[in-house]
Amino acid sequence: MAQMTMIQAITDALRTELKNDENVLVFGEDVGKNGGVFRATENLQKEFGEDRVFDTPLAESGIGGIAIGLGLQGYRPVPEIQFFGFLFEVMDSVAGQMSRMRYRSGGRYNSPITIRSPFGGGVHTPEMHADSLEGLMAQTPGLKVVIPSSPYDAKGLLISSIRDNDPVIFLEHMKLYRSFREDVPEEEYTIPLGVASVKREGKDLSIITYGAMVQESIKAAEELEKEGYSVEVIDLRTIAPLDIDTIIASVEKTGRAIVVQEAQKQAGIAANVVAEINDRAILSLDAPVLRVTAADTVFAFSQAEPVWLPNYKDVIETAKKVLNF
Repeated sequence: MAQMTMIQAITDALRTELKNDENVLVFGEDVGKNGGVFRATENLQKEFGEDRVFDTPLAESGIGGIAIGLGLQGYRPVPEIQFFGFLFEVMDSVAGQMSRMRYRSGGRYNSPITIRSPFGGGVHTPEMHADSLEGLMAQTPGLKVVIPSSPYDAKGLLISSIRDNDPVIFLEHMKLYRSFREDVPEEEYTIPLGVASVKREGKDLSIITYGAMVQESIKAAEELEKEGYSVEVIDLRTIAPLDIDTIIASVEKTGRAIVVQEAQKQAGIAANVVAEINDRAILSLDAPVLRVTAADTVFAFSQAEPVWLPNYKDVIETAKKVLNF
């Protein structure tokens, strides 16, 4: 075991797969000599060479096209989109090409591509850098969407993503990159995609969340425990496909639930979870399922981030509405 930050765990996962499979290629804007804007690929070019880890022009559409072509030729591309707010520049490659490859070719071809990209608020980035656009990806059939909340999960999920034969969008919350360390095995391991994690057991209320909101939800649960409430926290880890079984099992146990996301309310992940709960477990509910989200506005400028972004106090406030219904 080693104490790692999330960024270190991601680098370790990339190194592991570059060693394991010569068909794994890492590329993107400044990922080579500079090691990426957050140093996620630091020293990988030096270790594996410029043919395996290489820089591209500042053109997300070109990065997407290269990834599709390499995937069709038997490689396992791991392109980086420098910030996920730049998704729109590569949207056709992702939603119109990669996601449809297996279906379009009748299973003859696939797109074993893992797109890594940082996103998320709380670090005062410029406009278009922090946007939570995971809802667009989760509602695109053919894509898997993974969002880790810890260093341990990040390494295991990234290795699984790279080994997957379908396209995976692997989103890394910038605030979590260096915010804490935890024990991470130095050897390789995998965490299956599409499987949620119960981060905290409870019996009075289920909080279902992902990404940076996992930490806010755990903090809220700890505060609520001081008032006598037992709160369960579910980390989705993969938002497409959802682990419906874990969600429903938790709700059937507690009878109450809230869903927490950093993205705007209209963005869709929380709404989809609520709909699945209503479809499958409405008779187990003792109260309506409520959501904690950002406002339905463009992502706030950095000065207003602390007000705009949801936090543990918002989670506590909504949780009490459900607990006291």
